[in-house]
Amino acid sequence: MIILKHESLLSAKPDLIPLLQEHWMETEPNQETIPLDVDWKEYARLDQSGILHIFTARKDSELLGYCVVLLSNSIHHKGHLFASTDVFYVKKAYRKSSIGADLCRFAQDKCAEKGASLMTLNMKVDFPFDSLMEKQGFNLLERVYHKCFLGK
Repeated sequence: MIILKHESLLSAKPDLIPLLQEHWMETEPNQETIPLDVDWKEYARLDQSGILHIFTARKDSELLGYCVVLLSNSIHHKGHLFASTDVFYVKKAYRKSSIGADLCRFAQDKCAEKGASLMTLNMKVDFPFDSLMEKQGFNLLERVYHKCFLGK
């Protein structure tokens, strides 16, 4: 049975660390120049201030996926709380199941309960899951480009 939970950083961190590494190894294009070096102190500060929200999917105690969201007041739309996804990941072995969709819906519901006006979710173009987002009512809003200045 899959359990969806809203967890604190303290409870999720031991299981997040290896899964974040797996996520980074699979999707990060600049691994040779920009190592994974999580600022756990900043994550803890955001968690303590009520901005960081970690939504997890577990089977027994095994972490199968996460959706980490930053919930904060919009600086462009005063009076609105925006939910911005920091990272979203489901283990490869479970991607054909409903876990990703269920986890995304769970995160949306929890953010809406907390008063979010809208939610954004980013994905790498080489690892798309557009159909999942469209089925859940998300609209493509913008494209983001990046340029790495290191290792040239």
